[in-house]
Amino acid sequence: MKRRNFLKYLGVGGAGFGVGYAFRKMTKPPGAKLIPYLIPPEDVIPAVPTWYSSVCRQCSAGCGVIVKVVDGRVRKIEGNPLHPVNKGKLCARGQAAPQVVYNPDRIKTPLKRNGDRGTGNYVEISWDEAISTLSVHLADLSKSGQSNGVYLLTSPARGHLKVLLTDFMNAYGSQNYIQYGLFQHSNLLYANQVSMGLNSIPHYNIEKAKYLLSFGADFSTNWLSPVNHSLGYGKMRQGGNVRGKLVQVEPRMSLTGMNADEWVPARPGTESILALAIAKAILEKGYYRGGDAGSWKALIEKFTPKDAAGITDVEQSRIERIAKEFTGNRPSLAIGGDELSGYENGISGIVAVNILNHLAGNLDSDGTVVPNPENFINGGRLDFNRRLSTLSGAASNSKVKALLVYDTNPVFTAPKSAGVEEAFKKVPFIASFSSFMDETTAMADLILPSHTSLEDWGDDFSEPSVGIRVATLQQPVVSPLYSTKSLGDTILAVSKGLGGGVAARLKSHSFDLYLKDSWKGLYSRNREMASSAPDFDRFWINLLAAGGWWPREGPAKKSSAVSPRGVEPYLSSKPAAFEGNEKDYPFYLVLYPQAGFRDGSGANLPWLQELPDPVTTVVWDAWVEMNPKTASRLGLREGDMVTVESPAGKIDSPLFIHPGIRPDTIGMPIGQGHKLYGRYAKGRGVNPIEILPNKEDPRSGAVALNSTRVRVSASSAPGKLVKLAGTTRDMGRDIVKTISPEEFRKMKKEVS
Repeated sequence: MKRRNFLKYLGVGGAGFGVGYAFRKMTKPPGAKLIPYLIPPEDVIPAVPTWYSSVCRQCSAGCGVIVKVVDGRVRKIEGNPLHPVNKGKLCARGQAAPQVVYNPDRIKTPLKRNGDRGTGNYVEISWDEAISTLSVHLADLSKSGQSNGVYLLTSPARGHLKVLLTDFMNAYGSQNYIQYGLFQHSNLLYANQVSMGLNSIPHYNIEKAKYLLSFGADFSTNWLSPVNHSLGYGKMRQGGNVRGKLVQVEPRMSLTGMNADEWVPARPGTESILALAIAKAILEKGYYRGGDAGSWKALIEKFTPKDAAGITDVEQSRIERIAKEFTGNRPSLAIGGDELSGYENGISGIVAVNILNHLAGNLDSDGTVVPNPENFINGGRLDFNRRLSTLSGAASNSKVKALLVYDTNPVFTAPKSAGVEEAFKKVPFIASFSSFMDETTAMADLILPSHTSLEDWGDDFSEPSVGIRVATLQQPVVSPLYSTKSLGDTILAVSKGLGGGVAARLKSHSFDLYLKDSWKGLYSRNREMASSAPDFDRFWINLLAAGGWWPREGPAKKSSAVSPRGVEPYLSSKPAAFEGNEKDYPFYLVLYPQAGFRDGSGANLPWLQELPDPVTTVVWDAWVEMNPKTASRLGLREGDMVTVESPAGKIDSPLFIHPGIRPDTIGMPIGQGHKLYGRYAKGRGVNPIEILPNKEDPRSGAVALNSTRVRVSASSAPGKLVKLAGTTRDMGRDIVKTISPEEFRKMKKEVS
């Protein structure tokens, strides 16, 4: 090997923010081995760090990051202080991103199935063979007139990668591009569209609120943009002259509930009725005097605080007090989270929250619900008609001839009763672009592994944004560690293999050039972008350095409104329905995403497995949360193994005694229970999604996570609860020191 090539293959070094664009030519050849820097590359100073701007891909918030690279390896990730979404802060999931790159269980080279589907038996093949195999298969389907039998299933994609994937499917002749994620907020999007006329999720300006009324929105850990919301909450509590108040409505106390001034444990499934009863009290007490007050009174006449008290287990006086405080401390803000939208009538709950914001004046141009402007590129909206059940139904009826999968794991995240795994078994050919062998990828006939985000090009357009258009650039910060390929490059290579109209439409030679050309088009069309730099080359360098582009000021704020006539079809007068009768299944089951794992995608990272849950401090496992009174009545103690059984199935897990949960409610985290997905995730805990009924909202396609009742009994299954904290009670051990008022006054005098 020539010395020049040897130095080129070793790594990135300290070329600064501009290195990303040259990275395409700096990847080491397959099979090359990294050795210590005895003679470092000319642009590398050993042990001297270089920082690169990029975007975090650990959730959908779109936070900006800066990545510390030393000797060609990622050492640390921090929040980008210039980025308007996270403003220099970063959550635990973002901090764990280096373990995605260096995870020992990554798929390191293309694979072809060698045995029965689902057994995990594969043989390594070259990239040429992998691209050729996929191209020939798709070409054969196209020649036989079966192009529309090809389906593409990805996570909710954004940016120019989504544009490329959409163009590829359209050019190929298939309209079956489906985006699926367990938490893609489809009920929230649908409710905002029909009630406020918004095509995107607004910016909920928590920082500005003096009174925050949250219905199941755990914004401290997982909801929408947790870093941005946590920053706003901190300023709401400490940033102004008035310390804002947080009221958290939820049957199981979350981390956000633990930080609230008031916790309202409403009966599961009745939160929408509670919200409408608060709205009724606002109208009856004369706190709202808009011209449409009469229409609102007529619409929600039957949702009286008195009747709601018996349904929700929230006292009438408390409902009326919250109504007074909510409208008396302006600007206020009401939000509805995943727990509220996770019921079978989740759309009704979000609509009820929007009514509260309308009555409190929070939708005005200076309010706390800020509509986000249209994105830089078109095509970022969710298509409610293209959903996982559409694909599953077509596969069950043998209408799916080939399935392409990227960055989504529906075999794990869909209820067993949905029959996704059985439907996928009927698909003749499945190709996966995954980086890890998860439950869905194991069903593939062909695997073409993609780079991780820290090895690849890309961009992201934050949704929800923060009242302005935010575009974040993703650049490779290290050489690809294994023989993987950018998904964009794979799609472009397959396009060339197909030839004809597909190749003619997708002409780029590589995804980095495609991305840069796309941004050149944005630069030429956007006056504010063009005015920020004398030419595109300078603009591109600035883009790499800053990590993205966002205007200095947002557009003029727009007002939105909710009309009684518009929301009438979406109001529900009954609590949400749960499978199972109360006699046989006495407890409501409430599921929530675990702080580190979210939908289970973070369970393969040991840092997140080791990270104590912020409420229970449990590590490396799942658990069942139960009220102390309920546990005492059933003769159960913390750490006991219990069986949780629904009409759809049963699972065993250790018990955690949680004082912050209703006696009639059982809580369980989502994220564990993988049968595959690497050594750190496999065989740890259980997946409670398995025992859910198959309930999907017919309008939005959202899966109802809070939709079943369960019974709980002692189990003989092996297992134990591992947590960092001890008992949540003093139990006479004098751990918590107390002092009387008299002693305190005496002590104060002595000190003074």
